Amino acid sequence: MKSNNPQNTFKQTVEGNALWQYVQSLSPETTAQLSQPESSEVFQIIEHNIVGLLGGLPNENFDVAITTNRESLGRLLASAMMSGYFLHNAEQRMLFEKTWLGTQADS
Repeated sequence: MKSNNPQNTFKQTVEGNALWQYVQSLSPETTAQLSQPESSEVFQIIEHNIVGLLGGLPNENFDVAITTNRESLGRLLASAMMSGYFLHNAEQRMLFEKTWLGTQADS
């Protein structure tokens, strides 16, 4: 019989997720290193994306409080991680293309 408890559903989903298991196996130092974007541009895009997902009311004028459950928070974190990986790969490709075009121009 399947449980309707959201915590059990989240736990079952996480236990079957190879990426989540891999992330859990990383050392705290590696996790900290992977969590820091290499450029301010990537950081700004990720920040803008998360603000867009959560809502962008300024703290100075509003008493903003966000409540969620573990499953939704897990999905938000997974989305932020995937965005970070995508942006990192896009940045690496952009730098590679710039280098490649610069090399071709020198030839």
